[in-house]
Amino acid sequence: MASSSSTLSISSSSTLVDTKAPRHSAAPSPQCVTLPTLPPPPVQSQNRPGKTTAYCRKIARNVMAMATGEAPAEVATTEFPEIVKTVQEAWEKVEDKYAVSSLGVAVAVALWGSTGLISAIDRLPLVPGALELVGIGYTGWFAYKNLVFKPDREALTQKIKDTYKDIIGSS
Repeated sequence: MASSSSTLSISSSSTLVDTKAPRHSAAPSPQCVTLPTLPPPPVQSQNRPGKTTAYCRKIARNVMAMATGEAPAEVATTEFPEIVKTVQEAWEKVEDKYAVSSLGVAVAVALWGSTGLISAIDRLPLVPGALELVGIGYTGWFAYKNLVFKPDREALTQKIKDTYKDIIGSS
């Protein structure tokens, strides 16, 4: 197996020159510094690049774990099974799985459609600015109406709690 060697030259103007390209002069100019070439890679790594790459990644993960003082694999696995278990239990409690799946697909399609609608409205010349002013005005009105005075805040928190109980249900 033939290996080609190349040198990299750095001139005084800090430009890199690749000497694989044909050159007209054989000797470098006195203004250039020639760096030594690296030896060719071992034959074993050329036959199995995936194994070498995986080994290097494993070393990098071990170094990172030693630097932080914790093992990254243990941190990620502690919470994941609990979430999966909770989702599986909730899915088993559902009586009409077809309706829930259809509702999930409908929500995804509605979200995708509303994203397209919002981007289309955003491209109109004056509408985004007007809608921003409407949003700022409504936010100010809502804050004045529900957040400024204590009785209004208490009524808002009670309304939020009642709505939460209606959604969750009493069990």
